[in-house]
Amino acid sequence: MARKKRQEASSGGGEWITTFADLMNLLLCFFVLLFAMSEIDAEKFQNISISMSNSFGVFEGGGRALNEGPLISSGMSQLNNLDQYTNTMGKQGPESDQGKDPTSQNTKFEGELSEAYELLQEKMEELSGEMFTTVESLTNQYELDDYVELNIDPEFRYVQLSMKGSILFESGKADIIAEAKPILSRLGDILAKFDGYTIEIIGHTDNVPMRGPAFKDNNWLSSARALNAAEYLIENNKLDPKNVKYSGRGEYEPIADNSTSEGRAKNRRIEIRILNEYSGR
Repeated sequence: MARKKRQEASSGGGEWITTFADLMNLLLCFFVLLFAMSEIDAEKFQNISISMSNSFGVFEGGGRALNEGPLISSGMSQLNNLDQYTNTMGKQGPESDQGKDPTSQNTKFEGELSEAYELLQEKMEELSGEMFTTVESLTNQYELDDYVELNIDPEFRYVQLSMKGSILFESGKADIIAEAKPILSRLGDILAKFDGYTIEIIGHTDNVPMRGPAFKDNNWLSSARALNAAEYLIENNKLDPKNVKYSGRGEYEPIADNSTSEGRAKNRRIEIRILNEYSGR
């Protein structure tokens, strides 16, 4: 008896369905595996820890001294174990994990993190206060009170020395005038005492449009002024170039009303900031 020939498979293009189904099964298994391996609390804490480390530098150890004086971060030993504290807070032993409500564990974790943040803020305020006192004393010592306005950042990230643009530059120009160089040099002597700290130099202008071929607009002018001030301090006062930043903000961050001549004069300025070592870099 003759065997029946096996019927040839239809060539209608249905083979892709099997491949597609296999792919979907593999994707489903992959996402189930990811979900099974996930630890939401640990991931949340890791992200927060990385963010705090990059923004505030709380995991960088060590204080710095000003000349022969005491460490500027003396009295801040509470932060020495902050790394260990933040890496262990919210964790529980195997026995205590049983029967615990995840919501209460998350609440406890957030409370501990909030306490650590408040501690950091207190220490930043303390350190910035010490920096301000030091800079204030030095400006008196170097007789810069008539040229420099001293401020502290409301968030305690830096201490700022601000100089009127008319002291350093002629109108519409970025070259430091000869009469201003001794003043800027004395200010540089103060900055040199903060060895290792990040120094930011920021140029500002009023809102009067530029008229001249040297600079395209106020952004270019303010940037050139900041750069020239930075180069002078680096060359004359031996500041470390890797710790000096400079930028121009043009007319976009006024501190006074540009509709008056007095306000415009205040807006034409150079700001020099000494960053708190725990504020990030």
